[in-house]
Amino acid sequence: MIKDAAEYIRKKLEIKSPKTAVILGSGLSGFAKCLENVVSVSYADIPNFPKTTVSGHKGELIKGYIGDEEIICLNGRFHLYEGHNPKVIADVIHILKELGIKQLIVTNAAGSLNLDMAPGSIMLISDHINFSGKNPLIGPNDENYGLRFPALNNAYSPHLRNQCKEIAASLNIELKEGTYFYVLGPNFETSAEIRAFRTLGGDAVGMSTVPEVISAVHCSIDVLGLSVITNYGAGLVDNTPSHQETLLEANKASEKLIKLVTTFIKGR
Repeated sequence: MIKDAAEYIRKKLEIKSPKTAVILGSGLSGFAKCLENVVSVSYADIPNFPKTTVSGHKGELIKGYIGDEEIICLNGRFHLYEGHNPKVIADVIHILKELGIKQLIVTNAAGSLNLDMAPGSIMLISDHINFSGKNPLIGPNDENYGLRFPALNNAYSPHLRNQCKEIAASLNIELKEGTYFYVLGPNFETSAEIRAFRTLGGDAVGMSTVPEVISAVHCSIDVLGLSVITNYGAGLVDNTPSHQETLLEANKASEKLIKLVTTFIKGR
């Protein structure tokens, strides 16, 4: 099933030799407009490919170019709260692996657990805490993709993070750095949960990304993770988080993120 889907995408989009894939989170689809010579296919048309149901996620796989660099872009991702089996996310990453991807850039919209990280900030993900109780590697392991027990101590490539920090400094983009706290969703967190997540060491909280990262590390794809901070977690300030706020603030900050990611790819 994975090989069939990869072969369909390869032929449909006339894919040659991409090394980098980008997964776009809520409100961050504007990145796709920066690509040149774009061709795309709807997730619904790809055999054995899951569907996305979330507002702000278009649900299309794009091939385009930044300079001479061929890029695969997933405009819309898959969340476990939609009802997907976690293994579905591993399958999607394995399809990227079959297409030749060696580097994955994951972006998301996240809530701040830190009063020093205001909405509009960009956080470089240095580590994560998986609080969902779910893992995309559960089930039989395919040794063709990776080991049964992959190590995650450097899940977010230190080399790529250092490069990203250098590029952000050269662009005068302030880049925070911290730990992404992954929850299942789809509800926003209670004030008590936010207090607990802060105590456990989280800097930002969200409902995506971690299953993709686990799957990518499992099959030896290097990962760079970036969060756009769209709101403060409940109880940090007098607020009630909403998806509308998430999309609005993600759109406001997307220009900085797009500039950072495109420059990062050009410099690779």
